[in-house]
Amino acid sequence: MIADKIVTALNDQIQAEAESAYLYFAMSAWFQNNSFDGMAQWMRSQAVEEMGHAQRFMNHILDRGGKVTLLPLGIKNTEWKSALEAFQDALAHEKYITSRINDLVDLSYELKDRASRSFLEWFVNEQVEEEAVASKVVDDLSLIGDNGHGILMIDRELGQRQVTIPMATAE
Repeated sequence: MIADKIVTALNDQIQAEAESAYLYFAMSAWFQNNSFDGMAQWMRSQAVEEMGHAQRFMNHILDRGGKVTLLPLGIKNTEWKSALEAFQDALAHEKYITSRINDLVDLSYELKDRASRSFLEWFVNEQVEEEAVASKVVDDLSLIGDNGHGILMIDRELGQRQVTIPMATAE
């Protein structure tokens, strides 16, 4: 049986992952409204991936006999001044999620919950990738500044990302 303390923390993480998806859907809509179809596509893909992360947490709780409690969602921002600002917010958000995952890992050690610790390792590695990808886009957008041709090239490149529904297993 999974400890109540970690169930509460994992339910909080489900909320954070769902809020991540909500944020990325908001970014997708903003990009679409501003004719950045590729970046909108990229953010939609990111939103779907985040929902898969929430599902993974749900599965882990349920597989271990815990109770999933879905919490209300909030969102801080729905408007950005530029593509760069939106991706800077995305990177900051991923760093926030990384800190939450690290706190969950620490809690799993504190509670000697080896199953949760093993489960969370996938997310530790995933966050390295999430931050690296967002950071690369921020770097690219910073490098090109207001160059419209450069922004369009990045928009087209990011639009190549396909929406994939991740496996929602309790790995």
